[in-house]
Amino acid sequence: MKTVHCPTCKKLVQWSNEFPYRPFCSDRCRLIDLGAWADDAYVIPSQTPLDNDENIEEPTEPEGSDPED
Repeated sequence: MKTVHCPTCKKLVQWSNEFPYRPFCSDRCRLIDLGAWADDAYVIPSQTPLDNDENIEEPTEPEGSDPED
């Protein structure tokens, strides 16, 4: 049977249906990890938007509409 290390405490955990908290060893370790995400301890890298005005489109009115209505 495959074993993995708990991401929180590093204990060995069997990867099977008998361990409902996998890859965590317990609900406690799962909640510690969830709290770290909530506190922004982990981040997923992403591309940042460009700051120059050239790439920003101005909103336009649909054709046939009167903006003064």
